[in-house]
Amino acid sequence: MSSRETTSLDRRRLLRGSALFGGLGLLGLGGCATASGASGPAARQANAGPSHFDPVPPLAPLRAHTDRLFDLTVCLRPFRAAGPRLDTEQIGDTLVVHNYGHGGSGWSLSWGSGTIAVRKAMANSPREVAVIGCGALGLTSAILAQRAGAKVTIYAKDLLPQTRSSRATGAWTPDSRIALTQAAGPAFGELWEQMARTSFKTYRSYLGLPGTPVEWVDQYSIFDLSQEQRDAIGDRPDPLGFASYRSRIRDLTPREELLPAGSTPFQDPYVYRSEMMIFNIADYGHTLMADFLAAGGQIRQREFHAPSDLTQLPEKVVINCPGYGGRALWKDETITPVRGQIGWLIPQPELNYGLYYNGVSVVPRRDGIVVQAVHGGDMKGYGDLNETTDRAESEQAVSVLADLYSRFRAPHQV
Repeated sequence: MSSRETTSLDRRRLLRGSALFGGLGLLGLGGCATASGASGPAARQANAGPSHFDPVPPLAPLRAHTDRLFDLTVCLRPFRAAGPRLDTEQIGDTLVVHNYGHGGSGWSLSWGSGTIAVRKAMANSPREVAVIGCGALGLTSAILAQRAGAKVTIYAKDLLPQTRSSRATGAWTPDSRIALTQAAGPAFGELWEQMARTSFKTYRSYLGLPGTPVEWVDQYSIFDLSQEQRDAIGDRPDPLGFASYRSRIRDLTPREELLPAGSTPFQDPYVYRSEMMIFNIADYGHTLMADFLAAGGQIRQREFHAPSDLTQLPEKVVINCPGYGGRALWKDETITPVRGQIGWLIPQPELNYGLYYNGVSVVPRRDGIVVQAVHGGDMKGYGDLNETTDRAESEQAVSVLADLYSRFRAPHQV
């Protein structure tokens, strides 16, 4: 079988949705990614794009060369079948409010999840609040606690550049491995929607800021088979039943559209366009840190080995945002690691669109172009504790993209 035939066969084994990144179906995850969602005739009708066609702007080609991989990173996303832990517990004289276990949706849901946690933490109007963790959930919870009137100190072993949150793909993926449908139960869908809508609205205030911490980009998903043909092939295996809630917030983002043949530089017959929100985490994290410190926040580097250590803090209200670290600190066996690897290509300022093609996703961040192999769907990396990087995995993903761009037509040829 030729390499071209193998590539075509692999594509036929991918997800049934018309575009992995289409609308809210985009992959993301904290450092890795996969998306799950409905498909079939009803889903196609719900996801149908507008009847009009907006012309495609000139698209720059991705410089897909393996020698342009300047970094590889791996993270373990903290997945909990029942969804994030947001309960409270009393340890001695200290109230602990938990806020961890968001799978691949930590950045996306951080403001909504933090709002819930801070509301519980501030129930008795404490003057001082401690936050454990300096990742996506820790920083946003700390800022929200400040806005609620508390003096806040963050305690963390690692600051944001070293946290697992910094290895996230940086895409808006609010239901990426957030829960299992049966384990979470029907009530969680309403809570998830509340978190997603709160977060989405908050991100509006970060658009247009210096450094472009948050921005919208076009997203192209490319296939050689029609939607009907992919529907006939069937779903990727998902023996656990990962939850998909994106239909609850379908009104927040534009719907994907199938572009007319020949209207893009891509030669494959089925090209879908949608739009996605991305977080340029280097700039966004710097903005959050600056906002927190400017409001009088303090950061103390400290490692905790047992829940009882929290009682030694001067603050008697603690918002606990340890991410995957919660598995060890709280002996929380409900957390399952989900491994994901990113290959980082040197930034291209002119590359202003995202991409999905043949099991590889691309997020065009300013601090590096995220390239990620996502074959295997939601089960990819599930239960894998290995944080060692695998260069061959990322080189293969870049090679897939090189194949695509070898047939890319320059703008004047379209």
